[in-house]
Formats: sequence, C-alpha cells, structure tokens
Amino acid sequence: MISDSQSAPQLHKNEGIKVRSHYLRGTILEGIADTSTGAIAADDQQVSKFHGLYQQDDRDVRANRRKHKLDKAYSFLARICLPGGVCTPEQWMVMDDLANYCAFNTLKLTTRQAFQLHGILKGNLKEVIQSCNEVAMTTLAACGDVNRNVMCNPNPIASEVHAAVQKVTEEIDAHLKPQTPVFSEMWLDGKPIKLTVPQAAERSKDCGGDEVEPLYGPTYLPRKFKIAVAIPPYNDVDIFANCLGFIALVEAGQLVGFNVTVGGGMGMTHGNEKTFPRLADVLAFCTPDQAVAVAEKIVTIQRDHGNRVERSNARFKYTVERLGKDWIRQELEKRLGYQLEDPRDYKFISNGDRYGWSEGFEGKWHLGLFIEGGRIADLEDKPLKTGMLEIAKVHTGDFRLTGNQNLIIANVAAEDKARIDAMVAQYKLDGYKTASGMRRSQIACVALPTCGLALAESERYLPGLVSDLEVILEEAGLLHDEIIIRSTGCPNGCGRPYLGEIGLVGKVPGKYNLYLGAGFEGERLNKLYRTSITHDQIINELKPILLSYAKEREEGERFGDFTVRQGYVQATTAGNNFHANVVEA
Repeated sequence: MISDSQSAPQLHKNEGIKVRSHYLRGTILEGIADTSTGAIAADDQQVSKFHGLYQQDDRDVRANRRKHKLDKAYSFLARICLPGGVCTPEQWMVMDDLANYCAFNTLKLTTRQAFQLHGILKGNLKEVIQSCNEVAMTTLAACGDVNRNVMCNPNPIASEVHAAVQKVTEEIDAHLKPQTPVFSEMWLDGKPIKLTVPQAAERSKDCGGDEVEPLYGPTYLPRKFKIAVAIPPYNDVDIFANCLGFIALVEAGQLVGFNVTVGGGMGMTHGNEKTFPRLADVLAFCTPDQAVAVAEKIVTIQRDHGNRVERSNARFKYTVERLGKDWIRQELEKRLGYQLEDPRDYKFISNGDRYGWSEGFEGKWHLGLFIEGGRIADLEDKPLKTGMLEIAKVHTGDFRLTGNQNLIIANVAAEDKARIDAMVAQYKLDGYKTASGMRRSQIACVALPTCGLALAESERYLPGLVSDLEVILEEAGLLHDEIIIRSTGCPNGCGRPYLGEIGLVGKVPGKYNLYLGAGFEGERLNKLYRTSITHDQIINELKPILLSYAKEREEGERFGDFTVRQGYVQATTAGNNFHANVVEA
C-alpha cells in the first residue's frame, strides 16, 4: 500500500480543465450563445486564453454597477499574433476597422509585438477572429499554456539579414502552433488558418504527443512559453526575458546561425521568494536550419519536465533552474539526435528602440515612432489612430511593432519620405522629436481598468510620473539621457519591470515597489530598493539619486550601473539571488 506521504502530488486544477476541454473546445460557444450574461463559464475563461481571448470587465465601473445590483461590465480582450511584429498596410487597416467596434476604439501595441483589442462583446468575437484570418493574422496561441507570439528585432542595423532571420521567426511561430482542429471549427467554419508562412501538413510526429496534438498532447504545456530572436548589437526584444531565445550571428553580411538561450522569464508573486524573475542562460550554437527543431525539442522538454503541480513555479525558467542548463543541453541534444556547437561571441549595446529615420537595405528607409504606452487612439489633440490609418492607405512598405510598444513605418522608398514625414507631423505622430530620453525609454502594462490582476495603475500612471521626474531631469541636465523606466500594475511582469533601470511594480492602489540597478543592455536584473511607496515618496527617493548621477557618473556610465557602483542596491547576478541582499531604509 502507498501511504499518503508517498502518493503522487495533486496536479494543478488547470491541468484537469485542459483535459476536459477536449483539445480546447470546452463549452465556449455555448457560453457565447448565452445572452443572459456577458461572461462565460470559469473553466472556459481558462480555455479561451488558448484562442487568444481574455474575459475582462471595466473595473472603473464595478462599484457603481454593484451598487445598482448589476452584473460586471464584461467584455473580452483579443490578442492578435504578428510574428516579429511585421504588419502589412492591409492588416493594419483591418485592425483599425475592428477597433472601431470595441469599447475603447483603440489599437494597443503589446510588449510582445502583437496587437490587442479591448472591450469586445462576446457576440462579436467570431467576426473579429474571422476578419483577422482573412489577412493572415490569428489569435490562436496568443495566450494560454502554449508557445506564444515569437518576437524578432524589428529594425536591426543588419537589415540585409533581417529577411532571413524574420523567416526563421515565422517558421518557428507557425511550427509551434497547436494543431487541434477546434479553433478552425469554432471560429472559421472549418476553413484553414492563414499564416504568413505555410505549415507542414504533418509536423512534430516524433514528439511524444498524440494524434490530435503531436507536439503538445492533451494537456499542452504547464504554463505559457515565450520565444524571441535578436540580432546584435540591439536587444530590443529583451531576449534574456524569454523562455527560449535565438541570438543571430552574422558574418560577412550572412546569417550563420544562432546562440540558443534558455530559462528566462519575468513573473513572480509578492511575498513568495520561491518565485523570481530570471534571465536566460546562453546554452549552445545552432545553424539556421536547426532552429525550428531546437525550438520544438525545447518545448517538449518543458512539456515533460515542467511543474504541473505548482502553477507559480511552472514556467520553463524554473525547470532550467531546477535541472540546470547542462542537463537541458544534454537532453536537448539527445532529443535532436546530434550535438550542438558551443556558443559564439556576441555583444549587445541597448535594449531600447531607435527613433527617427534610419537607412536600411536596398535604399529603403525606416521611421521609428514613439507611441506612449503602445496606445494608438484619437486623442483630443493627437489623432494618432486616424493618422496611422491614412498612412496605411498610401504606404507601400510595411509596419513593425516593437517590443517596447513603439512603431516603425518600414521600407519607405526615398521618394516617399517627404510625404510620410508630412503625414506624421499632421497627425501629431512625431512625439519622438520632443519626448525626453526617459519618456522614450518607458514601458507600462495596461493594468487598470481592464486587467483583472492589476493591484495598482500602470499605463495611466507612468506618463504622469515621468512628467514629474522630467522636472528633476531638466534641473540635472539629464533630459535627453536614456534612462529605462518600466512599470507594471502587478508582479507578473508583462512590462518587464525587472529589466528597468528604474522599475515600479504595483503593490496596492497608489503604492509601488521601487527597483533599481538593471543593466542598460538587458543583461542584468534590478534589485528591490524601496517597498510599497507612494508617488511623492518615489519622487523623493529618486531625486537625490538622479542629481548625484548627473554630477558623479563616470564617462559613458548608465544609470543602472551607477546605482550599483554607488551602493544604492547590490547587483543581481542571477535570478535565484533576486530577493537576496536587499537593504531597505
């Protein structure tokens, strides 16, 4: 007899939900057909994430609706994948039109180079998904316990290799999509899913899944999985924050392969030191034609060895932390059936975006725009949404969403630059020219009023904080210095706050944990400096540090490095010591 102490641990409830969903069907359609509520069943809310859909409600009106004994103001978020953030003018125009029928009339650019539409009534979800599919965009696997939208440098200096790297990005993204027929049956009337690259009719057959899901099996992955591809010297996708990464290596203008990174991730839980952000380890080198197979086998390792008991420790970063990168490499090579080379040298210089015009390949030009909070809407004095629609109508190149929530008007012919410049100025899209270095280096997650996990404001808070800090920056002569500041409304880390030279994480309404000391290149996590402080306290804490930085920094020294050198915080050398050596006043 097996004693209770020897019995297998109970799996997290989401594992049962996935099995009972019968390959992601659940009872979502029945819930949508129920007009007595704007919501769907609790289990279906988990399953719908695999379809790229989150049930939300407007938290600004919760109390008033409760007072009048009304149900919450439910609606849905749809996240639309764009591998590498590349978007055609036709796709942009479709997204603009769909946004007109959402509660917020807004296009949201995410920190993973995807689109988000907020405020969709459940009866309109099918039309949204079908409209996206018609122009080779999909919500499938934008969320859920699967691989999500694969990121890629949107505007590298090495533009001549971007096409090759983007192709690998799209191939990985397509290859790792769930294969269940349910998505097509539910939303597309059985029509095929259209992607930017063709999918093999049969794939991942040797991966130990099952007939319906050869790669994932009926329980998919323990948690979400994120992949990014970077082309040095720019790390604008924050590659070390991803479960799996591919650092492109270029020789004589040609893509020769990738350094493979494993085990990155941002999320943690307040008060639980078993959870922590972690930067990925550099594992090995692979050739371009090995990249898809490497991605596939790494996903199977996480499928088989990830934690399905404690969801807070289920991300791949904890699998790598527990088993070690050497074991991961050995197991990867075993599953591949061949050895990989050791990593090669590379160098990153920044994880920010470049603004204004830059010349690319074959005489084409790219214009980097600053989009505060990634929110494209028609504001009273800034008709950004209308402006981007008008540009999409005449633009002959493409658009690229960045991992910092900004936008590039890409592949502009030299003779078209003047017209694009004029339209950018007309519609007030030229904020990059006047924004401070800190403002142009900010990221904020959405948080309130739509995110159910938010403990405090973020997108609606950070711009005002930056305005107050700009007074200090101007006094210190730092107004044009790039200082990376990032904010999230909860510790889950969607805005990658633990890679901010200044990081803010919501604790309760109006109070934030303040972190300092991340590396400018995205290769060092920050460290907790102050806990649960208010807006005024944040200003008071940062003012003397910023003034001191202006006076005492060494030549070329970045703000995060300065705060470590001066002892405001100790350097976080690995994720597992993120919570260690914290000294609070």
